Amino acid sequence: MSSPAYRLAKQAYAAHGVDTEAAIRHALRIPISLHCWQADDVRGLETPKAGLTGSGTLATGGYPGRARNGDEMRADLDLALKLLPGKQRLNLHAFYAETGSKVVDRDELEPEHFARWLGWAKSRRVGLDFNPTYFAHEMANSGFTLSDADPAVRRFWIRHAKACRHIAESFAKTLGTPCVNNHWVPDGAKDAPADRWAPRERLAASYDAIFADKSVNRKLCVDAVEGKLFGIGSEEYVVGSQEFYSNYALSRDLVLCLDLGHYHPTESVADKVSAHLAFHKKLLLHTSRPIRWDSDHVVILDDAVRNLFLEIARGDAWDRMFVALDFFDASINRVAAYVIGARATRQAILCGLLDPSAGMKAAEAAGRGHERLALMENARALPWGAVWDELCERDGVPPAAKWLADVARYEKSVQSKRA
Repeated sequence: MSSPAYRLAKQAYAAHGVDTEAAIRHALRIPISLHCWQADDVRGLETPKAGLTGSGTLATGGYPGRARNGDEMRADLDLALKLLPGKQRLNLHAFYAETGSKVVDRDELEPEHFARWLGWAKSRRVGLDFNPTYFAHEMANSGFTLSDADPAVRRFWIRHAKACRHIAESFAKTLGTPCVNNHWVPDGAKDAPADRWAPRERLAASYDAIFADKSVNRKLCVDAVEGKLFGIGSEEYVVGSQEFYSNYALSRDLVLCLDLGHYHPTESVADKVSAHLAFHKKLLLHTSRPIRWDSDHVVILDDAVRNLFLEIARGDAWDRMFVALDFFDASINRVAAYVIGARATRQAILCGLLDPSAGMKAAEAAGRGHERLALMENARALPWGAVWDELCERDGVPPAAKWLADVARYEKSVQSKRA
């Protein structure tokens, strides 16, 4: 039995031509790929390396309960899955390989080194996505990887990327769902370089060598490339800029990744969707939250996230999107971070599906700009929260913030006992 609040919300949306039942069904079907690296603060599971070197990534804070191994990470993810409505996936980075006491360098990784992750995903009926890890390694200490001036460094990372593509393909074969394999490199310079040309030429050549491997089924391993405005150690110059990757992906028939945290704070990523999809077949979206710089804060339902999915809804581009999370915050409970970020992302998806766009477009087409603007403002006040709670109830997860009790119990009984 639906709540009185939902029944009223259903009527309110119906008056604007919106079917809340259809919106709920659609919102639950769209997969969101959870990022494994929130659970352990982007430390990885490599043996025997400890800590990050040549990184370009940094999780700040020291909240108790960080996962220290793969089993603890998977336990945290299990709880998160129980508290999240809709369809989820898991996004793995290559340095979460579990090789026991054996040291396996990244250019020698094979599917067997992810057997425990694969078994977990299969038992939970969760698809896997993947990422080569081009940071936190002695071969990344220069700040460059695929664009490094040293051919030996480039060859190492090319071998790593090729290995990762085969691993992604194996995930897809085993789980029966394509694996998005996203490439992001930290390559760049802290201060103004004298030569901006050569690193980009080397980066393009390295990627060409990686994707020249035709033995990988690209329908199973869906390669994506991700640009950035700046980052730690690359404040002045990023080799793989947004412009570089947009052109590279388009010319090589790859998926372009748009990360909300990888742009200037005044840029609208939502506005880029229709521009890119006029040419690109599909996009990979990383929901994140920058605070003045690329800080990857936990996603909330802010205007940037809400407008992004509103734009997708207005263009009916759902089938041309892959959706994933990308943030890491060590200052709060890590499971709570998953739940907040994933729920905010699906709430934005739902809000997009609930948007009474038809009336707005009709007013705009008729030249009634005042009416279009008034309808846009009125849509903000529609009771989407009641529809969200109904969505959660139907999918058997706690509505509103009732999930906080489950996280509190888990923190007390499990996370607080971790050293």
